[in-house]
Amino acid sequence: MSRRVVITGVGAVTPLGVGARPLFERWAAGECGIVDGLGRCADFDPADHLTRKEARRTDRFAQLALAAADEALAQAGWNGAPPVDATRAACIVGTGIGGLESLGRQHDVLRDEGPGRVSPLAVPLMMANAAAAAVAMRRGLRGPSFATASACAAGADAIGTALRLIRSGQADAAVAGGAEAALTPLARSAFEAMGATSECGVSRPFDARRDGFVMGEGAGVLVLEAADVAEARDAEPLAELRGYGASSDAHHITAPDPSGEGAAAAIRAALADAGAAPADVDYVNAHGTSTPLNDRSETMALKLALGEHAARIPVSSTKSVIGHLLGAAGAVEAVATVLALRGRLAPPTVGFEEREEGLDLDYVPGEARPLPAGGLALSDSFGFGGHNAVLCISVS
Repeated sequence: MSRRVVITGVGAVTPLGVGARPLFERWAAGECGIVDGLGRCADFDPADHLTRKEARRTDRFAQLALAAADEALAQAGWNGAPPVDATRAACIVGTGIGGLESLGRQHDVLRDEGPGRVSPLAVPLMMANAAAAAVAMRRGLRGPSFATASACAAGADAIGTALRLIRSGQADAAVAGGAEAALTPLARSAFEAMGATSECGVSRPFDARRDGFVMGEGAGVLVLEAADVAEARDAEPLAELRGYGASSDAHHITAPDPSGEGAAAAIRAALADAGAAPADVDYVNAHGTSTPLNDRSETMALKLALGEHAARIPVSSTKSVIGHLLGAAGAVEAVATVLALRGRLAPPTVGFEEREEGLDLDYVPGEARPLPAGGLALSDSFGFGGHNAVLCISVS
């Protein structure tokens, strides 16, 4: 029998503030962190979390991950060191793009000042595994450590991979999540060129007026432990990570499969992994990007996977208030899902007002909705390339 895995700490840095609690409480209150068409982490100051040397040696996406990890580990009560053999403490941090800010900066240096002026730290700053490496080094985590790179599913895939490591006995605990800081001129121009981002700068998932996603930045980190490990040290679990499902659309490099079949397969897999049925689901934290294609295909996927029960449960999108955090999205939304279950509240899809034919689920318009005690939720993540990842989380 595989080991149960519990969540003992969560941390986040998002456009709604520094900390997991502001993310949930402000979203539940219907507050939006998107300003001038972007979801910036305006309250984040690296100097509050890193030394000058640490800040100089890390790209912004890794800095955000370090801050989120600090919060999660403090809540988990790790007190500076893992509570297990360090070689059995994993660290997996996903990202869609990695150190893009540093890449752009060092390219400018090369162009304007010549190759002799390029920083010897350029590669460590840019590499996608930099956040995982930084967290592991800071906390002495000597188990498996790497990045997942599956576009906007990367954060969820990191958490799911950590779940599998613990269940299989390759690790006893893990720090897992996602981070992204891609609000650079290159990334913004590239997404605009493909017509993926909103022209009006408003994120309104599932609404008939949606016209693309709003770019954001941030990080989300969870501390996962084998249930027996947490129990042995009298740690208080926040939730249980019950299941993980992944699939590929194998359809198009950017567009989701319009049938929703690929995403539905991941939802079914997550439920099967959790030993749960569609009727057990109380809430869905949707991928909900505010793009015409995603919101329709995700609605189709939920109907295919959950059947008639899909119409009976609240489905809301965190992206309505923070924008799309790309590779960090799945991890941040997993954090929000944990707090939603614990707070027994489904936050609203802010901005959802006008229905579109075929998009007929309960997208929680207007105000937050009560959730039952001891609930079970799905957190959906779907990425460019057709990557689908779904997490199943419950509280007792």
